[in-house]
Amino acid sequence: MSGIKIVTIGGGSSYTPELVEGFIKRYDELPVRELWLVDVPAGEKKLQIVGALAKRMVEKAGVPIQINLTLDRRKALEGADFVTTQIRVGLLDARVKDEKIPLKYGVIGQETNGPGGLFKGLRTIPVIMDICRDMDELCPDAWLINFTNPAGMVTEAVLRYTNRKKVIGLCNVPIGMKMGVASVLGVDQSRVHIDFAGLNHMVFGLGVFLDGENVTAKLIEKLSGDQSGITMKNILDLGWDKDFIKALGILPCPYHRYYYQTRTMLEHELEESQKSGTRAEVVKKVEEELFELYKDPDLSIKPPQLEKRGGAYYSEAACNLIHSIYNDKRDIQPVNVRNNGAIASIPDDSAVEVNCVITKEGPIPLAVGDLPVPVRGLVQQIKSFERVAAEAAVTGDYHQALLAMTINPLVPSDAIAKQILDEMLEAHKDYLPQFFKPVS
Repeated sequence: MSGIKIVTIGGGSSYTPELVEGFIKRYDELPVRELWLVDVPAGEKKLQIVGALAKRMVEKAGVPIQINLTLDRRKALEGADFVTTQIRVGLLDARVKDEKIPLKYGVIGQETNGPGGLFKGLRTIPVIMDICRDMDELCPDAWLINFTNPAGMVTEAVLRYTNRKKVIGLCNVPIGMKMGVASVLGVDQSRVHIDFAGLNHMVFGLGVFLDGENVTAKLIEKLSGDQSGITMKNILDLGWDKDFIKALGILPCPYHRYYYQTRTMLEHELEESQKSGTRAEVVKKVEEELFELYKDPDLSIKPPQLEKRGGAYYSEAACNLIHSIYNDKRDIQPVNVRNNGAIASIPDDSAVEVNCVITKEGPIPLAVGDLPVPVRGLVQQIKSFERVAAEAAVTGDYHQALLAMTINPLVPSDAIAKQILDEMLEAHKDYLPQFFKPVS
C-alpha cells in the first residue's frame, strides 16, 4: 500500500492535536496513510477524546489519513514506518511526586532535572525498551522518534542497551530558543541559524547567525537584565546577569537556570508550591481545561490554548523530522543521536544533542570539536549522570541509582541523595518493579 504508517504511543496526550495538525499541513509531501494512536487502559478516556478530535481535524482538512485508536500496542506497531513516543509512566500524579519530594529536602523538584529527572528516567526507560523489542519484531525498519523526557537519558539507554539503531531523541528546547532569538532580534525565525551542541536540556548555542552573519555578541548584549526573552512556559525567565552572560559568551538554554541560578530557582519553586502548587499541579489544571475543549464536537482544529503547555512545539519538531527523513531533505535540525565524534568532549558511543543533516538514512551529526572550557565540565558531569542513571534503570541496581542521584549537580550531598532516593523509590514503587524484585 502507498503512503506512510505512523504509530504514536501515548496517543492520548494533550499534544496529539499538534501532531495531527503537523501531518495535515505536510500531507502533500508526507502522505500519511494511517495514524495509530496508542495508549494504556488508564489513558483510554483521554485517548477517545483526543482521537475524536483528530478525526474531526482530518475530516475538516479533507486529507485521507485514517485515524485508528487502540490499547493494543503490538497490533498498532505491525508494519509501521515511524513510531513516536510521548509517554508519561505514572501519569501526572507521578510528576507531582517528582517535584514535591525533593523540595522537602531543599532540592529543586523539576520534571527532567535533578531527582525528578532521575526518577522519570527510571520509570520510563524499561517501558521504552519493551517498545523497542516489539519494534524489532513487528516493524524492524521503522524509525523510533522519542520525545518522552528525559529524552537524552532515554536515547542513551536505547543506544546502549537495545539493538535499535534507528532511534532519534527529540526536544522542543532548540526550536523554542530559535523562536526566542528571532523575537529578541525582531526578525523572522527563518533568518536565524544557531549552532547547537551539548545534551538534552543541557544544550548551548555556540554561535548565533542572522542571514549568515555571526551576531552572537550582539545577542548576548540583549540578554542581560530582568528578562532574557528566551524561555519556556514551565521555566521562570530570570534573565541573565550582564557580566555573567558576557563572560560565558555563548547562548545557554532555559534549563541552564537550574544550574547557574540554583538558589533563586529553588526559592521560586518553594514559593510557587505553597501559592499555586508545583508545575505538575498547574499542568493538571491546564490539561483538564484542554480536554474539556477537546470534547467540543464543533472543535476541529488545534486550540491555541495548547501553547500554555511547556512542551508546545514538540510535535512540530517531530513532524519536521519525519518529513525530512521521508523526503531526504538534507536540512539541518538539532536532535539527540549517537555522538560519533561530533563533540570531542563526549564519548563517541553516547547520546548528544547536536545539529545534524537529516537524510533518508537518518541524521548525520555535524562536528563541533571540543565544547568551550567554561561549559565542558558541566556537560560531562550531566552525561555521567545520564550514563549511570540509564544503567540503574535497566538493572534495578540500588547503588547505581544512589550514585546517579549523588553525582547530579543539583543534589548537594550523598546523605541528602540517599534520603531523597529512598523516599522516591517507595513513592514510585508501583512503577519501578526492577528495584523490588522478590528475594529467591
